Amino acid sequence: MRRVLIIDDHPAVGEALSLLLSLHDIAPRVAHGPAEGLAWLAREPVDLVIQDMNFSADTTSGQEGQALFRALREAQPDLPVILLTAWTRLESAVELVKAGAADYLAKPWDDAKLLATVENLLELAESQRELGQARQARARRRAVLAEKLDLRGAVFASDAMAQVLEMAGQVARSAVPVLITGPNGAGKERVAEIIHANSAVRDGPMIAVNCGALPGELIEAELFGADSGAYTGATKAREGRFEQADGGTLFLDEIGNLPLAGQVKLLRVLETGRFERLGGGRTRQVAVRVLSATNSDLAAMVRAGSFREDLYYRLNVIELRLPPLAERRDDILPLAEFFLQRRARLSEPAREALLAHAWPGNVRELKNAIERAVLMATDSGAAIQPAQLGLGPVQASAALAAAHRNLDEPSREAVVAALERADGVVSRAAQSLGLSRQALYRRMERYGLAAP
Repeated sequence: MRRVLIIDDHPAVGEALSLLLSLHDIAPRVAHGPAEGLAWLAREPVDLVIQDMNFSADTTSGQEGQALFRALREAQPDLPVILLTAWTRLESAVELVKAGAADYLAKPWDDAKLLATVENLLELAESQRELGQARQARARRRAVLAEKLDLRGAVFASDAMAQVLEMAGQVARSAVPVLITGPNGAGKERVAEIIHANSAVRDGPMIAVNCGALPGELIEAELFGADSGAYTGATKAREGRFEQADGGTLFLDEIGNLPLAGQVKLLRVLETGRFERLGGGRTRQVAVRVLSATNSDLAAMVRAGSFREDLYYRLNVIELRLPPLAERRDDILPLAEFFLQRRARLSEPAREALLAHAWPGNVRELKNAIERAVLMATDSGAAIQPAQLGLGPVQASAALAAAHRNLDEPSREAVVAALERADGVVSRAAQSLGLSRQALYRRMERYGLAAP
């Protein structure tokens, strides 16, 4: 049961509050002074404190309440505290609210308002505990991954990225080809590096080839090598990428851009491990782990006849889908801080702008935005502001987010109306909207609505 500690020197106040709370499945604990209240807190966990501002007779300064609040804050910094004051001068209570108190109420209080405030603070504290537990679980998951795998310095906080890296570690132990899919700039090459670093051939070379940058007439020579005189300008024999990667990993980036002629030759090497250099007749044998990546829909290309079906299934023994940055927003701020390298700091509005942006260019776009901001920051001591990030109008990002919003998403007006019908109790409002408390708190934060 939820527990609330009441610290007030008037027994009648303690009794009235205890009765009100106990009628709503909240267990009250009553202390008649600061020392007794701190002793309660030391021996029994509570979820919220309601404290008076004055405890001595003929005292109205509020200094005793301020001292108690600071002691409570020192003992449990995250414990929500409601201040009660019977005096019309509320300056000291307001100052404590600015210092972190959850709210203040004047005596005599309104039962409905007090109860709604208590319910919401208890629910918010529970939500924050669950959020903290989720963060701790993610941190433990990252620590386990970092202990088991060589992550090549990967920076992430999202469950989506952790899942990709866990699977990368599993497939790394096998020699089967892996197809890494995802949008441009999302980090496909980094995932390939992690697979290589944790594979049986990690001590061998890792050779990366951008298939989209290979000239059509030189694809064969680039991949398989060429003997002297094989083409104009070939004055000496040269190794191809397969020979360079022998005993290691060959990473074929943007495999969807490989022309059909190159696809035929690649398929043969994948099936047999044998090839001939351009202009040569000697068959060569290599042992290469092949990883490939694409931002194209290869299945659609197979249906259209622009990608060979047999090569597609040869490459796609295991597929790793790397989600875009927009689907792993927990990674945005850690990546931004990593790219900053302590050269500057982000203001709170800049952080909000980073989280609101759609990131069509993914991690690459984020890195460029941070580099731009560092260059634009004229004062090294000043925090980076949204304008220096060069992300464009916030309205555009908000419109894009709204375009992707589920049609069943409650509007701001619907949330406000639900809270009013529920007399400000978030749990009842959430139930009427078909949401969890945590989901409603997230929407309230998004819409700029404070808890009643």
